[in-house]
Amino acid sequence: MTNPKLLAIGLALCLFVSCSEQEDVAPEKEAISPETIAKLNALGFKTDNAFQYNGSLIVEGDIVLSEADLDRMKPSNIVAVEEQYHTDNLVSSLPRTIDVYVSTSFSSKYFTAVDAAIARYNNENLNLTFQRVTSSSGADMVINPSPWWYYWFGILGSAGFPTAGGDPHNEILLTKQYYDGVSDIGALTTTIAHEMGHCIGFRHTDYMDRSYSCGGSADNEGDGGVGANHIPGTPTTADAASWMLACSDGSDRPFNNNDKTALDYLY
Repeated sequence: MTNPKLLAIGLALCLFVSCSEQEDVAPEKEAISPETIAKLNALGFKTDNAFQYNGSLIVEGDIVLSEADLDRMKPSNIVAVEEQYHTDNLVSSLPRTIDVYVSTSFSSKYFTAVDAAIARYNNENLNLTFQRVTSSSGADMVINPSPWWYYWFGILGSAGFPTAGGDPHNEILLTKQYYDGVSDIGALTTTIAHEMGHCIGFRHTDYMDRSYSCGGSADNEGDGGVGANHIPGTPTTADAASWMLACSDGSDRPFNNNDKTALDYLY
């Protein structure tokens, strides 16, 4: 999830305060090969702000992909108009409990926010149950600090999609450099719940036009080779309160009725 408004403010501040003096130093964005760019474009991903870090590709603001993922995906020309979407791969072997481990490098407020995000899902009585565990060994999902220097990368959190074998994506990265300075637990909870949503197969609610939450010109994310399947019972009009909007305005967005319909349909 990204926050374009705060990113613009941060870049303006960097004109007056040396960004290199920050405690957290921005990692270098690694170049993506022309061949990989071509694959991303063929799959419908926007590559304007895509970059590579530590062997992973970061696209569409908060989506993590690998080269192997791209090789498994199939190009698609789907252009959607509906609101709620899921990927082709979903978590299987239901009912199922997802163990979530939170890195001890986070402060207590992150643990509070993770527990709140877990409670939001568990309160829906789904066939997926989340629980926080105290060891990373065997955990289905690990939440780690991201390397992103926020005012350079503009990323609040990132995650990937379920595997072809029906497992949730196994890692969420959260940007401490931003959230360490945010006192609103609700906003942090929403970002965590958003990235958990990607891990279990949810696309962005406004994937057909990211400008709805991110601003700028119309921007369709495309099928991305992972699927963008409309969830029956969800609206075909804009949904300002959804927890899966592509960009954050810094507010707390618990599941609205349409989100609950989508969760109930899938799980």
